[in-house]
Amino acid sequence: MSILVVLEAQAGGLKRTSCEAITAALSVAGSSAITGVIFNGAQEQFAAAGAYGLSKVLNISGDEWTSIPSARMAAAISDAAVSIGASLVVFGANSFGKNVAPRVSVRLSAGFLPDCVALSGTAGSVEATRPVYAGKALVNVTSTTSTTVATLRPNLFTAKNISGGEAASESFVPTSASSLPTMRVTSVTRNEGQLDVSEADIIVSGGRGLKAPEHFNLIEGLAKSLGAAVGASRAVVDAGWRPHREQVGQTGKTVSPTMYVACGISGAVQHLAGMSSSKIIVAINKDKDAPIFSVADYGIVGDVFEVLPRLTGAISAITGKN
Repeated sequence: MSILVVLEAQAGGLKRTSCEAITAALSVAGSSAITGVIFNGAQEQFAAAGAYGLSKVLNISGDEWTSIPSARMAAAISDAAVSIGASLVVFGANSFGKNVAPRVSVRLSAGFLPDCVALSGTAGSVEATRPVYAGKALVNVTSTTSTTVATLRPNLFTAKNISGGEAASESFVPTSASSLPTMRVTSVTRNEGQLDVSEADIIVSGGRGLKAPEHFNLIEGLAKSLGAAVGASRAVVDAGWRPHREQVGQTGKTVSPTMYVACGISGAVQHLAGMSSSKIIVAINKDKDAPIFSVADYGIVGDVFEVLPRLTGAISAITGKN
């Protein structure tokens, strides 16, 4: 039996979700071999993979593997899993993992464990904990199929750099993907310099308590002072104040940062479902009975228009970010 970890590249190495996936895979590996797979990997990715514990990475390289549809990615990853006889395939539960992992599961006729917050057992008998009922409860599930595909909620599996040597790169050429459509993405709009809420350590979110879109500069100011990502409630996104990529909640993104700061957010159950697994929750709301305070570790009962400027100024004086 063996384990395949799907890796995502970023400048200088691997995305943190990939490093977390390696650590999680190591925890259930036992005597199973662990292999990574990456698209168009380079030396810095192989070095990072080795540092976190991988000895080998299958590298699917070439211009034909740049900006390709999810179906072709899934086919290529499935081929890699079959080639090593993988009994477990691990993804991070970010936008890439949520898009591609279910397709891989179908192609492999594998059990699918999405959005796991804990992983245990062995590669041949995977046990996972995952939230249900909008995060109100956790269930323990065991995969009974010969192959399992799992996605791991970001920021809950602490990535452990064990200072291993550089992972060996082995070229891998998928075969089944060649029969799929050859369409490709022709352009991508990126928000340079903006952190993704699904992977950020700190998130500052705003709700209807901000009253108007122009007041989100208060949220952006606090986020900048903390080196945080900007988030938003569904009501704010539905009103067109902020883009959907920033929405946190049941119909937005599920996040698990080290610290989540909710500003002017009442705490509807749909929003709590997306952020209740944050390690530290700070709430700022002028309504002392707002539901958000029931899950908050720290609360400030006050007007965001008075609290945020003072809080930002105090934090900027410490961090030097303004």
